[in-house]
Amino acid sequence: MSPTFLKYKNFRFYVNSREETRIHVHVHTPDGEIKIWLEPEIEIAVNYGVRQKDVKKIIEIVKDKQNEFKRRWKEHFRT
Repeated sequence: MSPTFLKYKNFRFYVNSREETRIHVHVHTPDGEIKIWLEPEIEIAVNYGVRQKDVKKIIEIVKDKQNEFKRRWKEHFRT
């Protein structure tokens, strides 16, 4: 199960239920997918085809929603 944390325009922010323990969020876009670490700092882990213009917007959203994403991560994984 991959719960969606946020839908914004053509972006879907979500986590994979069976993945590593470092807090991060995946973002699916029409062009590809990007994985963003939330700790220790916001950082791009991998980018599979997401346009730079969209990367910039995604990072802005992640910075704005960072605390909410962390909270939801911890609730989902019960940490």
